[in-house]
Amino acid sequence: MVAPINEYTLEDNTVFSIVGKGLKLNTAADVQEFVDTIRQMDNLQVIKLSGNTIGVEAGQALGDALKTKTHLKQALLSDIFTGRLLSEIPLALKALCDAFEQVDLLELDLSDNAFGPAGAQPLIDFLSNTKTLQTLRLNNNGLGLGGGAMIAQALQANADNAKEENRPSSLRTIICGRNRLEDGSSKALARAFSSHGTLEVVRMPQNGIRPDGIRTIVEGLRDCKNLRHLDLQDNTFTVKGSKALAAALPSWPNLEILNVSDCLLSKKGGAYVFSALERGENKQLKELLAQYNEIRADAVEILASAIKSHLNLLEKLELNGNMFEEDHQVVEILRDALATWDHEHALDDLDEMEDVDSEEESEEEEEEEEPELVKEAEEAEAKEPTKDEKLDTKAEDELVEKLAETHI
Repeated sequence: MVAPINEYTLEDNTVFSIVGKGLKLNTAADVQEFVDTIRQMDNLQVIKLSGNTIGVEAGQALGDALKTKTHLKQALLSDIFTGRLLSEIPLALKALCDAFEQVDLLELDLSDNAFGPAGAQPLIDFLSNTKTLQTLRLNNNGLGLGGGAMIAQALQANADNAKEENRPSSLRTIICGRNRLEDGSSKALARAFSSHGTLEVVRMPQNGIRPDGIRTIVEGLRDCKNLRHLDLQDNTFTVKGSKALAAALPSWPNLEILNVSDCLLSKKGGAYVFSALERGENKQLKELLAQYNEIRADAVEILASAIKSHLNLLEKLELNGNMFEEDHQVVEILRDALATWDHEHALDDLDEMEDVDSEEESEEEEEEEEPELVKEAEEAEAKEPTKDEKLDTKAEDELVEKLAETHI
């Protein structure tokens, strides 16, 4: 379908947008009018194609037009492959990514494209070689373990290139939620995060990552000293992951937002995290989201102490769905602590609190089986990989090579 002239938007000759038009763009002819317009926009900085569906030939035509747009900074391409065959997506995506290698792109958004591991492969060259990308959005792409490993290794290659060229990484933000990454890709991702010490925002909600994977990722992020926003919502911490997070918190003095809601911190895990905040090394914290975590009143009392002593900027606190009563005296203590800084309204409604039951006993049994992790995390330093780590890296390399050779 060829869109009439009023189907797209031009803003000051810097933005080209066909967002949400529901266009099915299959051939070069379908996008010819767009291509002609793009070629005439000498100062094109933003392209928005979200909410349409782009085939191979159309993608190649758009890619050819974008290669010459040296001022292009943002490519917002969420939801552009609805209804496409898996055999089409990699080819169309490759054409676009090849174009982005020719410009100084700052932001790439490919969220809500269910391309799976097959869609990760076309990103490898661009992610490995870009010297300017600051923000990468890959939310809800179904990457899985293999796709996650591919992206991680491309980011690692990028960091290695920057180090070899004696320049800092440009990467600041990674958003990679709802991708079924699980524990299998956590080591590769942790290494990449550690190598890109410039990261300020890392958001990885709803990935099915369990305690071992959480520990690995959090330890990798300890090298990101300027981290401001960490979102690990709806993964599974338990005591093991909570201890690792507690050990890592002092590494992030600029942390402003911490989202660990729906993460099963557990009674003791919540106490570990809040005790770390009580140390006073996260004074920039503005939002703490910790709903539905089986946190108990004793941990909340520790948090109240942390707020009263150090967290004068905390303006949003979510604790609903935890295991203490709405009218427990600790709630008043917490509100009083917030009121110290005129933030008494920061606390969310506590209208879905859970009852304390026999789960506490099973939690304690679980903890007995877990190794001591905080000391281990605190002593972690940059060092040569162990034999096991080298084997893990080799296995990931083999997986990536195998997936890269797979034609769908």
